[in-house]
Amino acid sequence: MTIRLILAFVIAFLVSSLIGAFLVPYLRKIKAGQAIREDGPRWHMSKQGTPTMGGIMFIVALAVVCLTVGFEPMMNGDWGHIFCFVFALIFGAIGFLDDYEKLRKKQNLGLSAKAKFLLQLAAALAFVFLMRRTGYVTTNLYIPFWNVVKPLPEVVYFAFAAFVIVGTVNAVNLTDGVDGLAAGTSIPVCLFFSVLAYIWGEQYLSLGIYAAALVGGLMGFLLYNYNPAKVFMGDTGSLFLGGAIVALAFAYDMPLILIVLGLMYIIETLSDIIQVGYFKLSHGKRVFRMAPFHHHLELGGWSGKKWTERELFLLYFSISLVCAVISFVGVYGRYAF
Repeated sequence: MTIRLILAFVIAFLVSSLIGAFLVPYLRKIKAGQAIREDGPRWHMSKQGTPTMGGIMFIVALAVVCLTVGFEPMMNGDWGHIFCFVFALIFGAIGFLDDYEKLRKKQNLGLSAKAKFLLQLAAALAFVFLMRRTGYVTTNLYIPFWNVVKPLPEVVYFAFAAFVIVGTVNAVNLTDGVDGLAAGTSIPVCLFFSVLAYIWGEQYLSLGIYAAALVGGLMGFLLYNYNPAKVFMGDTGSLFLGGAIVALAFAYDMPLILIVLGLMYIIETLSDIIQVGYFKLSHGKRVFRMAPFHHHLELGGWSGKKWTERELFLLYFSISLVCAVISFVGVYGRYAF
């Protein structure tokens, strides 16, 4: 298993980085530039025109690994990595439509919020139904740290799953507001799932290959997305990434681990919800200087220190890595090693 996990990582890294060498100049040539939010930090306007849809790099890398390193598990009847990839790809397609609309309109407004929500909800319910039918997911809710399982009624579980999936995908999308931030935050998350597969054995081989490939693909992408970014992942990449991560959580049948493992995604989402809610209730007052939370830190919120994009990358990566270690402790007793 060790060789296959390493191979998945290496191939994904090489494919992602090599694609970037051709994709970034091509996106620049066709003027597939990102429109920057006018209500964001002023200095972000200098990023106007930076190519978007760079998420294609790690999406293709993951596809290559699933069909090469992941070929043997498929032949043995283990299609978990394929189900997860197709699910994430559907979200990536929704993101691609959103990016395309933004480019067509030449502004930072793509698909309507209602259209995106309905498409994501349909994809979430279809995925859970498929995973239930194939036996990857049960309606027994595993509670990390307490190492207990609570059975849920089918309808309740589906509603819970839809909420977690749509929420996670959009939380990852919100995190993608600073160079390298979404990728840097997500690498420890994906590493957590690949390490679990290594420890828990052959039963999780295909999912481990999938998670290791995500780590490699994201690291290859970071060669072009680390500050100063030459390309953005766009909604194509961020929605795919969110779908890939939440698919892993459900494929491992432990979605509640995302409360700890995905803490930075939750902080980003809550900051946005709190900001909007308080703004409406207080008739114009704000809790944060700007939301999501990384913009608050950029603008010197609370401490007065204005965090640079590289400092934010290191902060989010470090906290995410600590959360991954804590999450590992939380699921350690699930299976005998």
